[in-house]
Amino acid sequence: MCRTNSALARVARHRYLGRMNDITPIAVPGQPEAKPERARKPDWIRVKAPTSPAYHETRKLMREKGLNTVCEEAACPNIGECWTKKHATVMILGDVCTRACAFCNVKTGMPRKVDVNEPQNLADAAAEMGLEHIVITSVDRDDLPDGGASQFVKVIEALRRTTPHTTIEILTPDFRNKHERAVEMIVAARPDVYNHNLETVPRLYPTIRPGARYYASLRLLESVKRLDPSIFTKSGIMLGLGEERLEVHQVMDDMRSADIDFLTMGQYLQPTPKHTKVIDFVTPAAFNAYAGIARAKGFLQVASSPLTRSSYHAGEDFAQMRAAREAKLARTAAKA
Repeated sequence: MCRTNSALARVARHRYLGRMNDITPIAVPGQPEAKPERARKPDWIRVKAPTSPAYHETRKLMREKGLNTVCEEAACPNIGECWTKKHATVMILGDVCTRACAFCNVKTGMPRKVDVNEPQNLADAAAEMGLEHIVITSVDRDDLPDGGASQFVKVIEALRRTTPHTTIEILTPDFRNKHERAVEMIVAARPDVYNHNLETVPRLYPTIRPGARYYASLRLLESVKRLDPSIFTKSGIMLGLGEERLEVHQVMDDMRSADIDFLTMGQYLQPTPKHTKVIDFVTPAAFNAYAGIARAKGFLQVASSPLTRSSYHAGEDFAQMRAAREAKLARTAAKA
């Protein structure tokens, strides 16, 4: 069998297994209803429950300022480590999303009215925590005319006023059918890093990210660089959803074609039995191999491990990425 046919066979196998996993057991009268099972996590995925005083201080501050965090809403496994270090990814525009992606634990429904005090509350919290780097994300707000872009702008402006030395990383939705104007607004506010996650390979979009389009997300990131090449761009994918190795390599190539600087890769974890199932637990060695390939393809920064998430170690990664760009520019100047 040729390599192409072998790859197609593996894809077909994953699709078959996915269908088998989705079969609902038949209820037998007089017996308790069977509960959906989640795959057992390997040792390299398990983390300790957060208990440190700094963790509770961060949680208390978020509640006092009325802020939501993706750390909590997405049930991030790194919350204990990050909050102990007073690192948090703040989620603006409420905690209710207008979409229902198969991997995401954020609530779906009709969101509440936009909080006009949110930008300054967020900036005050960042100043109180003494943050050197902050990550701002949001739910999808397809109900808003600009998809919530103006709130991102207001948050960036409030941070620049209140804590000017804090570097700002944003992780935006795709602003479906309105991304050109939304990106123009946000880029004009000049965040330091613009992140938008592709999440998975194109083949899996209909089941994993049905409300989005792979190439629309690529165009969004490409437009950031076109409007302001100095802004770092970043994107990430989850592994373990049934993707093939060559499909992951193609996503890397697509990202580099869009001039994306920073790639993150982490293990998908099923948040509840109702969410899409884990097909594979990818080993740390496999993550390291993907990282080596990504660096060879020219990314300035790569974060690839089972517990990697978009904002995990974001501050340290930003500093390394900025240093990598400066070194690259210095090498180019020396050759000129």
